[in-house]
Amino acid sequence: MKNTFELEHVGINTDNAGEAEQLALLLCKLFNLEPRHGQKSEFAGNYFEYMKSPFLGKNGHIAVKTNYIERAVNYLSTVLGVEFNEESAKRDAKGNLKAIYLKEEIGGFAVHLVQK
Repeated sequence: MKNTFELEHVGINTDNAGEAEQLALLLCKLFNLEPRHGQKSEFAGNYFEYMKSPFLGKNGHIAVKTNYIERAVNYLSTVLGVEFNEESAKRDAKGNLKAIYLKEEIGGFAVHLVQK
């Protein structure tokens, strides 16, 4: 089985909830996307997430989904030398890894892997 990587969403940091909602609604209007409200963010469709307050990454974060997150982490770390922020790891009730951020930002964006 092949491990694939796909864009899940781009998270964009804003200063407050009002700005997050305004920007998300603008993208929804421009591109006919459905708004989705969350506790910490506002979504424009599935691909744009506006954070209600600054979060990881100078500019925001990029979420990359993969069908085998443990294998992806192993590959990226052992073959490519990528380091991960272990404190950011999210696990389900059984202890399976669901999400984890890379240690370093790329172009001002934090990057995290999420289980498909």
